[in-house]
Amino acid sequence: MHYWTNELWRLTWLVGGAGLLGWVAGEAGWGLALGLSLFVFLHLRQLRRLYVWLTRHPHQEPPTASGVWGDLFDRLYRYQKSQRNTQQRLRDIIRRVQDSSEAMRDSVVMLDRRGDLEWWNSAAEQMLGLQAAHDRGQHITNLLRSPRFIDYFNARDYREPLTLPSPIRDDLILQFQITLYGDNERLLMARDITRLHRLEQMRRDFVANVSHELRTPLTVLAGYLETYGEHAGQLPPRWQRGITRMQEQTTRMQNLVTDLLLLSRLETDHQAEQAEPVTIEPLLESIRRDAETLSGGSHVLRLEIEEERRLSGIEQEIRSAVSNLVFNAVRYTAPGSTITLGWRPWQGGAALEVVDDGEGIDPVHIPRLTERFYRVDKGRSAATGGTGLGLAIVKHVLLRHDARLEIESSPGQGALFRCAFPASRLVQAAAEPPRETNVTPITAASLRRR
Repeated sequence: MHYWTNELWRLTWLVGGAGLLGWVAGEAGWGLALGLSLFVFLHLRQLRRLYVWLTRHPHQEPPTASGVWGDLFDRLYRYQKSQRNTQQRLRDIIRRVQDSSEAMRDSVVMLDRRGDLEWWNSAAEQMLGLQAAHDRGQHITNLLRSPRFIDYFNARDYREPLTLPSPIRDDLILQFQITLYGDNERLLMARDITRLHRLEQMRRDFVANVSHELRTPLTVLAGYLETYGEHAGQLPPRWQRGITRMQEQTTRMQNLVTDLLLLSRLETDHQAEQAEPVTIEPLLESIRRDAETLSGGSHVLRLEIEEERRLSGIEQEIRSAVSNLVFNAVRYTAPGSTITLGWRPWQGGAALEVVDDGEGIDPVHIPRLTERFYRVDKGRSAATGGTGLGLAIVKHVLLRHDARLEIESSPGQGALFRCAFPASRLVQAAAEPPRETNVTPITAASLRRR
């Protein structure tokens, strides 16, 4: 307000003085016009000085002036200096971020909201073959053209990383992880996991080779034990008990080797067999009969079909996955429990479900159930003869069929194991004559004890 008051006084003195002089000369109007013109001229002169300073010498000291123009020059200069300091701090931060990214052994690539390349570190040039002279502004999928990467990038579901060979070196195995930030921008990171990949491959080969080598001696041992068992009546009672125990443990070892070989094949055979439409109802009915035989009639096994479409996949692998779930339900639920096998629509696709009303599982164990040899109750699992590989096999079968395993359970409320398949895996069944079915939908109530 102080500067504006001074300007008003200056205007008053100029106009008043010029008007007084004009009045003395007998031209008061011309005197007032002259005073206003002089006031405007002074302001235009200061405005020109401001324009010249901002456009030609912005980094120099501002022009000297008095009144409101002096205050304006000072404020603009302080604001300009503050902005330069802020920009310098931001440049320093960006430089430190870039320097730290350059020091990383992992590739770091910044993408804009469209997926175009904005910046990357030197590790990305070595691992991904990016070149600053040609690739800046290119879309990432123009350079990483693997169909698996394109599907991963477009799906926008980046909770799990993607493992692929480097686009410039087949012997370099990379793990890609994308993070969304800002205005739908993406940060792509790629790690060299070649050593871990080789160690994992060595572990798989070791397990597969050992399992293959164990099959022959176990087969020989089982054959001789079976022969001795046929003549058990001629042996002392103490030897009979020993042979029975050896037969049980040999059978358990054979089951373990079989599961290890199956799991090894699922992990290493990335080229899946040709998928064919599988009619689920007869498949589940066959598994239900096998489960009845395993339970010896001590469980109630039900079949519920709500989905008419067929499933595109490998029937033997799907049978193995569902059988593991059903046989686990038979082994780990008390006699008299009800086990339901279902095929129903689910979230746009369809789901195979195995529901029991047994003791249930503490939720703390659920995230680890698909790990190899993980057991909720080690003593009870050993007593039932399980190998600890069933759910790991289920997980890998579902991965090969673009599906996922969902587990819902709590103590005393039973358990639900759901194999959820996407709509792309469903095939419309051929037209058949209508038939009557008595279907009871699976609900949350089926998880509770009856």
